Amino acid sequence: MALSESRLANLAAQAICAAFDAYHARFRAVTRRASSRFEQRDWRGLRADATERLDLYRQHVDPVVAEVRALLGERVEERLIWAGMKAVYSGLIADRGDWELAETFFNSITRRVFATLGVDPAIEFVDTDFDTPPVPDGPPVFRVYDGPIAPRDLVCAILEDYRHAVPYADVASQVELAAKRIQEHIEESAIERAEVLVPVLYRNKGAYLIGRIWTAGRALPLAIALVNPADGIVIDALLLDENDLSIVFSFAHSYFHVEVERPHELVCFLRGLMPRKRVAELYISLGYHKHGKTELYRDLIHRLAASEERFEVAPGQPGMVMEVFTLPSYDLVLKVIRDRFSAPKRATRNSVMQKYRLVFRHDRAGRLVDAQEFEHLEFRRDRFSPALLDRLLDEAGEAVRVVDGRVAIRHAYIERRVTPLDLYLREADDGAASAAALDYGSAIKDLAASNIFPGDLWLKNFGVTRHGRVVFYDYDELCALTDCRFAPLPQPRDALEEFADEVWFYVGDNDVFPEEFRLFLRLPRGLNQIFLRDHADLFELGFWQELQARLRAGDLLDIFPYAPTRRLTAGSQRSVTSRPG
Repeated sequence: MALSESRLANLAAQAICAAFDAYHARFRAVTRRASSRFEQRDWRGLRADATERLDLYRQHVDPVVAEVRALLGERVEERLIWAGMKAVYSGLIADRGDWELAETFFNSITRRVFATLGVDPAIEFVDTDFDTPPVPDGPPVFRVYDGPIAPRDLVCAILEDYRHAVPYADVASQVELAAKRIQEHIEESAIERAEVLVPVLYRNKGAYLIGRIWTAGRALPLAIALVNPADGIVIDALLLDENDLSIVFSFAHSYFHVEVERPHELVCFLRGLMPRKRVAELYISLGYHKHGKTELYRDLIHRLAASEERFEVAPGQPGMVMEVFTLPSYDLVLKVIRDRFSAPKRATRNSVMQKYRLVFRHDRAGRLVDAQEFEHLEFRRDRFSPALLDRLLDEAGEAVRVVDGRVAIRHAYIERRVTPLDLYLREADDGAASAAALDYGSAIKDLAASNIFPGDLWLKNFGVTRHGRVVFYDYDELCALTDCRFAPLPQPRDALEEFADEVWFYVGDNDVFPEEFRLFLRLPRGLNQIFLRDHADLFELGFWQELQARLRAGDLLDIFPYAPTRRLTAGSQRSVTSRPG
């Protein structure tokens, strides 16, 4: 006997809920390893965990999609059943602390089954089903330190509460340095109260204690960055500024490993410290990138509903591989792969997508913009400027078409909007332009230290964030640094070769000649001299070959997500860009 619609809806909803339980249990199990990885200084293990965790979602979505298809059979696309499934599922997750992640998981199943344009609120959680979070009662996500309390006593109390299996090294001097930094920041004010997140946030070689201190009637962010060198755990840096903390949670960094029962409560706490950072970015930074995509889409839809702005071509030089557009007042851009690539590009659509997936899985070192991949987007036609729509249809017609007065986008990436570096260096004041010129070199070196060679070093392929930090966003030619062949530039043997119109020697796909970088690294406004002061070594063959050797030997280099001035003991560890000595 055939099962009723309500019975099918119940069975399918329970199957999806069980699959989400299995996924999130594995996600938390992998995340839980971060503490021991940090204690054991097992940095390769932590990187392997990061990659494993990124692969978990598909490993659980694929089987349950097959299970639901088998269960529903020929009725798999009956929307009435899916509407019932959504209602049942909403009841199943109503008493969970991670209900928002569960909603996104359901959406993933729906999108896989239907793969239709736009969204359907009847069968998807376009917005959450809950007006207020249905979070069960539980302890707060933060510890409270009542005041008035002296900076030294506060630091002592925090370090005591957040002990690892490895002892602190020279704890007395660490406490004094941290307390002095806090006192200098708050001046004569007293600490009235402090709150610190119970979970520790781990990423790469660092562990972060995140909280806030209340002083003079205002709340200041507090972040204690711990590292674990061979002689024991130390406080590497103390951050007491929203901008510094925002950079630590930047969209250009890889995701944290943090174990938490109620992600929404954690995100709310972090949003209180960084009110200008959107909810989507915070979820993504915590490793919940799928739900971050959900929040990103909701944010875009709400922005469109609240204004009559139209999408326009994004500022900057047109790309050879991507068409990039945005809303003028919005800090996100949408990128669509072009149908044809201008010479000398030899990439294909598939190879470009593979580069983006490589970046997604790689340590982004604070220098690679995080791109979220979307399929089957749909917007009203009148939300596009005529010039942009004509350009998209001409240059990216395989991915963009107009259907019944709406623009359908088969595939796109959404990224944070940054100012192209070439524009920034022309328009910024002298101080900001000089800082960006120096950071451009640091960005190239940080990428190299994380085993990434950008390929294209043109200024237009880099951008500047609102914090003045230089990041890279053009991925079609990047590759592993260890795959490059760095070599001296061949010298002409006669006048014929010297004055040839074309390159007279063979250049393989991965051949790189550092001497040629001077052609790419041409900065306007006399900024070359400032750049060369710190980064002339980028033109030296030895710099790249030494770095390659270190990477091939398994040396995992240190990259800090904060300025050297924020470190308590600047000489405690060698900088990532320093030469081995």
